[in-house]
Amino acid sequence: MTTDLDVVVMARIAGPFGIKGWVKLQTFTDAPDSLDAYASWLIRDSKLPTSAPWREVVLEDFAVNVKGVVAKLEGFDDRTAVEGFVKFDVAIPRESLVEADEGEHFWIDLIGASVVNSVGEALGVVDTLMETGANDVLVVQHAGGQRLIPFVDAVIVKVDREARQIVVNWGVDW
Repeated sequence: MTTDLDVVVMARIAGPFGIKGWVKLQTFTDAPDSLDAYASWLIRDSKLPTSAPWREVVLEDFAVNVKGVVAKLEGFDDRTAVEGFVKFDVAIPRESLVEADEGEHFWIDLIGASVVNSVGEALGVVDTLMETGANDVLVVQHAGGQRLIPFVDAVIVKVDREARQIVVNWGVDW
């Protein structure tokens, strides 16, 4: 069974596009056209629990145009057939991705990682990340609530993907 650690969510289906079974995508990648490189995708309703299974679909056609990123999934030939996929996540198997460049990380590798500061104090666990325009921010959950830690070189000391731990220059009381 495919687990959430085995996949990387690359987009979300925003809705039908046209009448011939195309879907419009909200992409989560720096290069939206990179989704065209994969012959099949995994999809799952984003409202379902993470234990829900992924469904494989074959990519029939793909386009990036002035109206956004759109795709045609094989076997879904009209608007009605794809209306049920609204808010479905689009993922690809982790093994299909190239390794991230030095100093770069896939968000999926950061979510769920424990965060400790450089003196060993536990700060919590990464719940999600958010984009601010200037830089990404770790949203770290802890017993007292939530911490927002900028994901910048001045703060991030080390990301250990295998240990699922991030070391930061950040105070426990900040």
